[in-house]
Amino acid sequence: MQKIDYEGTVWVLNNNNPQPLVDHTLHMLEKHGVKREDMVITETPTAKVGAIVVEIWPYEIVIARVRTTRNDSFISGTEFTIELKLDEDGNYIDYL
Repeated sequence: MQKIDYEGTVWVLNNNNPQPLVDHTLHMLEKHGVKREDMVITETPTAKVGAIVVEIWPYEIVIARVRTTRNDSFISGTEFTIELKLDEDGNYIDYL
């Protein structure tokens, strides 16, 4: 299992995702080495160069590192993705 290499805050982008998806995302980030107290759930991060930004999608989590910032925006490059799995009832499952 790949660990997330980070320092400081890990920005978790949440744009009106359902709570079970957000909860499972936080759980999976913990499994990949991120401490819960280092995660900040937000719609608009104030990420600096080198920070980790996590994008939540229904079937995967995209882990990216901020490469540059311009005005109030950032440009990031994908480090890796974490696949999210569902059981036959549509509940997220822990497969690690």
